[in-house]
Amino acid sequence: MARPVSLRPQLRIVLLLLLPLPLLLGAGDPLLTEGRLTNNCIQARRKCQASATCSAAYQHLDSCIYSANTSSLSEEQSIPAACLQAAQQLKNSSLMGCTCHRRMKNQATCLNIYWAVHPARSLGDYELDISPYEDAVTSKPWKMNLGKLNMLKPDSDLCLKFAMLCTLNDKCDRLRKAYGEACSGPRCQRQVCLGQLRTFFEKAAEHHAQGLLLCPCAPADRSCGDRRRNTIAPGCALPAAAPNCLQLRRVCVSDPLCRSRLVDFQTHCHPMDLLGTCATEQSRCLRAYMGLIGTAMTPNFVSNLNASVALSCTCRGSGNLQEECERLEGSFSRNPCLMEAIAAKMRFHNQLFSQDWADSTFSVIERQD
Repeated sequence: MARPVSLRPQLRIVLLLLLPLPLLLGAGDPLLTEGRLTNNCIQARRKCQASATCSAAYQHLDSCIYSANTSSLSEEQSIPAACLQAAQQLKNSSLMGCTCHRRMKNQATCLNIYWAVHPARSLGDYELDISPYEDAVTSKPWKMNLGKLNMLKPDSDLCLKFAMLCTLNDKCDRLRKAYGEACSGPRCQRQVCLGQLRTFFEKAAEHHAQGLLLCPCAPADRSCGDRRRNTIAPGCALPAAAPNCLQLRRVCVSDPLCRSRLVDFQTHCHPMDLLGTCATEQSRCLRAYMGLIGTAMTPNFVSNLNASVALSCTCRGSGNLQEECERLEGSFSRNPCLMEAIAAKMRFHNQLFSQDWADSTFSVIERQD
């Protein structure tokens, strides 16, 4: 069981001596290959296909999931006995413990395999609690050269500074421009915009993405708040009219990628008790939250005045499912684990730019205790 995390972890900054580096905030992690994952689902399926019994059971389960996904969302789904029997046959196979990774190649294929071998969750159980993603967090130094920010006014807000750091990094700038173009204009195509947003948050270095999305603003600085809120281009990325939150979830769970990101969020941003003890570390919660951006469940800041976040949906018209809808909506807007993780990251970003560094080129490692 993951150890509980203090609600106010102490953030430490460790400076490492480096040779001068020409690049800002180094490149993001490359896409992971299958061999770098401990037991990814693509490898596990290959092992299964070497056994006639395992292969037949997997093919049967795969057809079960296809039938479920092609049925109407309004239909009451039940798990056929033959599907449950096939799942039982795979119980001791490597498929049952397989995982995926957000930055891996063939991620969609991996996730399809994962949900095919978890029929109880794939066939209509929305209370998902097991993330398909490998639970690994690594801390890499941030290679920074704040001297490049001298072109900005000294009193520029931190969101503008993080935007400039992205612009000065070739990869971040290229990815940001791609989703900026896809998400702009009165005739933008929402699905294309969402796809480019996912690409940015998957491929850009995590510290660049977090800096853009979670930059701190002074309470009265509305222009900074606007810049932060518009990071994900809400005019195109979010629905024009807020749908019912439960309908939004049904749309999400019909897509393996969105379903996986939602499960990951539920796994890592879940308060375990009334005191707000969180299931896992804040870094995992933030990574899971950002993983939802570019899916049907894309969250965003509510206004330019504070750092509150919410889904773009409503619970009006939920009928006797009103409480369930409010729980879903509250898992974003009233989630103490998520709120504190966002606040802690903003404090770190604020601390980062408030230091009087003797040398503008250095490396920073953030640690959470």
